[in-house]
Amino acid sequence: MSFNRRFITGIALSLTAALVASGLTWRLAGPQWEARAQTRPPVPPTVLVSSPIVRDVVDWREFSGRFEPSAAVDIRARVTGHLESIAFEDGAIVQAGQLLFVIDPRPYRTALEQERAQRAGAEAQVELASLELRRAEQLVSSNAVSQAALDQRRQQKKAADAAHALAEAAVSRAEIELGFTEVRAPFAGRVSNRRVDTGALVANGAMLTTLVALDPVYFVFDISEQDLIAYQAAARSGDLPLLHGRRIPVQARGQSDKDWPLAGTVNFVDNRLEAGAGTIRARALLPNAEQRIIAGQFGRVRMPFSGSNAATMVPETALLTDQADRMVLTVAADGTVRSSKVDLGARQADGMRIVRSGVGPQDRVVVSGLLRARPGQKVTAKPAEGEPRAAAIAASTGD
Repeated sequence: MSFNRRFITGIALSLTAALVASGLTWRLAGPQWEARAQTRPPVPPTVLVSSPIVRDVVDWREFSGRFEPSAAVDIRARVTGHLESIAFEDGAIVQAGQLLFVIDPRPYRTALEQERAQRAGAEAQVELASLELRRAEQLVSSNAVSQAALDQRRQQKKAADAAHALAEAAVSRAEIELGFTEVRAPFAGRVSNRRVDTGALVANGAMLTTLVALDPVYFVFDISEQDLIAYQAAARSGDLPLLHGRRIPVQARGQSDKDWPLAGTVNFVDNRLEAGAGTIRARALLPNAEQRIIAGQFGRVRMPFSGSNAATMVPETALLTDQADRMVLTVAADGTVRSSKVDLGARQADGMRIVRSGVGPQDRVVVSGLLRARPGQKVTAKPAEGEPRAAAIAASTGD
């Protein structure tokens, strides 16, 4: 037992001496290692770069707006009476001329019969006045009737004709009022809910329901003064139709659409800019046969601002935001990072973005490693493999 204790104690003393010696060595060598670490230059971060691509595209510009019905009316009563029946379901789709409401027609049918009777009496007076006039014209030549009597017969004939015309007008008015007892849809569309119930007494002008057209629809949007000037310049060069020519092709989509499912044309542009907003109102006509658009919802529309031309593009993931400006990072030949303010065009379906100015095809744009690069900093630039867009998207998760 005493031998084991002496053996363990010796091992412990040897380990303690070794640790003390190594600590002294580290303290003596520490300043040298620190000095070497301070003199060693930092390693530049690595970023992936790619040159912008150039391909033929159409410069589309997007605008926000609202879908509106191409026709909308308030269906109102045009005669007074008790509502006899309602011939539609609330919110149903109706066709042009379809019966919607029936107001009790009996009083108006009776009034029409009275007016027709008055017209028959006026017709009889016209016949009598005509006979007396012809008789007087035959007798005046033999001096059997005086000229004064003939003049009197002529005046009676004119009075009878006027009374007949008045009776005809009264019959027409009564027929119109009788027709107003049947309220029909002026065009195809969707009705709202009924505002009155069967049996209610409705007055002339009372609201019954509303009707909006479903196909086609309008898209109303505002164009800024800068965009207006740009479009007019393109139109003068012959690449685009005139702004007021109503032949400008557009594409539209709802808020939930990923692509542009609606295609139509601009059919109205206002005649002046709004003084306060500096915009001009425009309207596009769009088909809506599938009824995917509901009047009143918001959406976006895009219209071409150029013909097919060569455009410079960078991946959407390469863009940075500096307050109100958009910018990209480029790497110079000596590896220095520079920031470039860019003027952007429309987004493309494949993740690219048109750049109107700020970079060129010869620049090396940082598409991955944006968080590791700062303007004025040195970096190690490596080319992104394959398509710039694909490389940027694939590497964006590692920033």
